[in-house]
Amino acid sequence: MNAVPEVLFVCVHNAGRSQMAAALLEHHGAGRVAVRSAGSAPADSINPAVVEVMQELGIDVSRNVPAKLLTEDVAASDVVITMGCGDACPIFPGKRYEDWALEDPAGQGADAVRPIRDDIDRRVQALLADLLPAG
Repeated sequence: MNAVPEVLFVCVHNAGRSQMAAALLEHHGAGRVAVRSAGSAPADSINPAVVEVMQELGIDVSRNVPAKLLTEDVAASDVVITMGCGDACPIFPGKRYEDWALEDPAGQGADAVRPIRDDIDRRVQALLADLLPAG
């Protein structure tokens, strides 16, 4: 693993789950983790409900732009977290892969997206504790 762990979050549209996860890991990691997010079929913009519920935590994702998943992103990462993108993510030996089964926030309002955000936040904090053990 790199001196600063590199984490890639991947979902289909890179407009919801992976954006929330990346923003939350950047927030909690405070520069101790390198974070990327991408989508196998990126949308044109971030889900407005995602922008709203992240703003409630003081995290602004409104200027984020969904990005296309590139093989180089996977190759550069120590940990790859997939969220409903199936087999679209290339597999490299020696990488840590996890699949987080999360509801897709696409087309949902803030009330439905909030619990998804909170689930992602718990998972991100557990991942961070695992990547950067105290002591």
